[in-house]
Amino acid sequence: MKISVIGGGGVRSMFLAKSLVQSAKRLGITEIIFMDNNEKKLNIYGKMAKEVAKRVDNSIRFELTLDPLEAIKDANYIITTIRVGEDDMRIKDERIALSHKVLGQETTGAAGFSFAMRSVPEIVKYCELIKQHGRPDVKVFNFTNPAGVMSQTLRDMGYDFTFGICDAPSGLLHSFAKIYGVSQDRLTGECYGLNHLSFFNSIQLDGKEIMPELLVNDRIYTETDMRFFDKELALHFGCILNEYLYYYFYREEAVKNILSCGVTRGEVIRDINEKMTEELSHMDIEGDFEKCLEVYEKWYGKREGAYMANETGVESHKPPFKFDIYEKDHGGYAGVALKYIEAELSNEPKEMVLCVPNKGAIKGLEDSDVVEISCTVTREGYFPHEVQKPNELAMELIRRVKSYERLASLAIRNKSIEAAVDCLMVHPLVNSYTLAKSLVDEYIKLNKEYIEEWK
Repeated sequence: MKISVIGGGGVRSMFLAKSLVQSAKRLGITEIIFMDNNEKKLNIYGKMAKEVAKRVDNSIRFELTLDPLEAIKDANYIITTIRVGEDDMRIKDERIALSHKVLGQETTGAAGFSFAMRSVPEIVKYCELIKQHGRPDVKVFNFTNPAGVMSQTLRDMGYDFTFGICDAPSGLLHSFAKIYGVSQDRLTGECYGLNHLSFFNSIQLDGKEIMPELLVNDRIYTETDMRFFDKELALHFGCILNEYLYYYFYREEAVKNILSCGVTRGEVIRDINEKMTEELSHMDIEGDFEKCLEVYEKWYGKREGAYMANETGVESHKPPFKFDIYEKDHGGYAGVALKYIEAELSNEPKEMVLCVPNKGAIKGLEDSDVVEISCTVTREGYFPHEVQKPNELAMELIRRVKSYERLASLAIRNKSIEAAVDCLMVHPLVNSYTLAKSLVDEYIKLNKEYIEEWK
């Protein structure tokens, strides 16, 4: 079996390599290809990923390439994780929104639409290559943000072999398992909503419902990503909240915090990535990997420690970051893809959270609406779990943001300025015709070298 990663020169490539290779023998993976169009980054982070793969299991063929066809041909599964325009364009997306005092977060905020404007055409190029040169049964797991808009648009364009994946839901479950001191497979949850806008309405340990005791456990508000929310809010909803809901429920605080600290998340990441890349570019990845790993841990630890800190004013209390090559992997976004693969290859159904068409699971949404939802995956495909008695406050927000995603997909597919204004006008974090019109005008100008003419 061959698995390929398009965007294999990213700073998280070692995580992907570790996940894939640790599961390779069990799943029958014999070949892994990491492809990127940024040669410098592929020669740093791709090479570090390859070194990790070699140390975990050197019997697995692991190659790096700049050629997308080499990655696509004969691949059974493909993971796409690209950043069109890299960190500098993300910063411009964010700053344009913030200049109007609108949240500039790259998935949840208005900046996510700009990111999608240039990401969809690039992913579509790869999807077309996959249709022409890939296996007829290939599946593509898209991690490129904004995953909700991306997944909706790709499905609307007929690329039914694509699945949206995100590690936020599985990361939350992993953090709860740590609090209980149990392995993650003993703790399960029922999730529904949209990408970066989802709710767990059930958490079970060994089949026993623990949501009520979990919500009153003070540790989840200090040791997990529930730390961004007031306990009273979580109790009011009666469910576990995706960390990105912070941007909706604390909108004014988020914008105020970002403006007052004077630096955006994109700027934090750019500065860390530039310093890390510069330092690693002068080192021998293969000959002095241990030293390179120390440099990586130093800078990546700063990145992790700053996660949502400026936006929320809540500092992380995680221990110093260490990348342990041999520690059993708890998944991340590669883990989501691997779980799907395992279910498809075996006779054993798997429960997991995916971004897939609704198929009637959430009443009040269209069957074709891509949602983030708990699914049962088997050899026959994926089956979203029907949501019983969803929270009405949650559903009001889900319906509104789904309207934005539908209109964003329409705008990007038709290159329609009118639909683009409509989509941002209904977006709850913009919610204004005049703001939407200004943002669309500026984002079209910003992305002119990445997109065809919009009308």
